[in-house]
Amino acid sequence: MAVLGSTLAVLENVNDRIGKIGASVAWVLVALMVASILLQVVCRYVFNSALPWPEEVARALMIWMMALVAGNAYRKGMFVSIDMLYNYVPFSVARIIKIILLVLAFAVLVQLFVVAIEFFDRGFRTRAASFPLKRAWIYLAMPVCFGTMLLANIELFLKTFLERKETPQTASAE
Repeated sequence: MAVLGSTLAVLENVNDRIGKIGASVAWVLVALMVASILLQVVCRYVFNSALPWPEEVARALMIWMMALVAGNAYRKGMFVSIDMLYNYVPFSVARIIKIILLVLAFAVLVQLFVVAIEFFDRGFRTRAASFPLKRAWIYLAMPVCFGTMLLANIELFLKTFLERKETPQTASAE
């Protein structure tokens, strides 16, 4: 159990750093996305000459922004979920349900990660339609997204596996 606890501490530290870096870069990407769209609006409606690339650039930036924050959002429970069942079942049953769901999510995330790697690899065969960049660099966002979500999933699994029901004695001792 001590090994799992120390593994959890390391994983929490890694996920904290990834989350902070991802959020910081995501803000920059949002600003660049807004600038790209504003440039297109000005060129289209002020100069009556639309540029061919801002929409595709904005889409790529939005994909990357989402990929950089998805793992941290999953980790913090910020995705939509139905969790009222946990309030109506005993702690041990709720814990087992959480573990089963985390194992299922892990299996799905591993499969998505593998498919995303294959998609990234195929992206080197094509380039973006309106600017000279291999689509692989846009598609790389998906392995990043699913990889960070896998790390978050493992952390959540370890937390759920190691958690104990708080009794009034343990809660007051802290």
